[in-house]
Amino acid sequence: MKLSIIVPVYNEEKTISSVLEKLFKVELSCKKEIVVVNDGSTDSTYKKILNFEKRNKINVINHSKNLGKGSAINSGLKQATGNYVLIQDADLEYDPSEISKLLNPILKEQGTNKKIAVYGSRFLNNKIVMPFLYYLGNKLLTFLTNIICSTNLSDMETGYKLIPLDFFKKMNLRSSRFDIEPEITIKLINHKIPIIEIPINYKGRSRLSGKKLSMLDAYGALKALFRYRFLDRNPWSI
Repeated sequence: MKLSIIVPVYNEEKTISSVLEKLFKVELSCKKEIVVVNDGSTDSTYKKILNFEKRNKINVINHSKNLGKGSAINSGLKQATGNYVLIQDADLEYDPSEISKLLNPILKEQGTNKKIAVYGSRFLNNKIVMPFLYYLGNKLLTFLTNIICSTNLSDMETGYKLIPLDFFKKMNLRSSRFDIEPEITIKLINHKIPIIEIPINYKGRSRLSGKKLSMLDAYGALKALFRYRFLDRNPWSI
């Protein structure tokens, strides 16, 4: 088995080197590849990525302008060659040492035809650190997902989603920003792909610390929930 780790990054000069070092050094019970997508950074992020690439084997994609997290993920998927894909944010809110936890359910299914998705849930861990407004927004979007989909998820908006590459490529993802999270979740649910949640540690940032989510993104996520559940029921592009 091989894991493709896609790192979409935009203006994270303070943390990108640390994230890449952690990803490169983390020991997993499978092969891994790292695909870094610089999404039009205007600070020194891209320079630091290239410096890391000189010393370590990673795949680097560069967007000449900022296109959004969803677009960066789509670019990364074109280069991914693993059996499964994990999205790793570049801000250290999610610790790469947690990846092995997400892999455990996948490895148990090796040798079978069963395909599953694994979510790293921040809310199954009592030690969660997150600004209050972001906490409320995450809880509301997850609650609405459970209502309209008859599911029992605890963290729909988590950035740690581990998904089979072939499913990812069939999804025909259309969201360019942070609405990519509900789009992925709804398309998995529509196609009856089991989602297993594993508790993870999480250290959230505030807007003052560089958090890029805004109220506009929350509105976009809300629209995506209803669009892909009720208006666009075809989860795949084929």
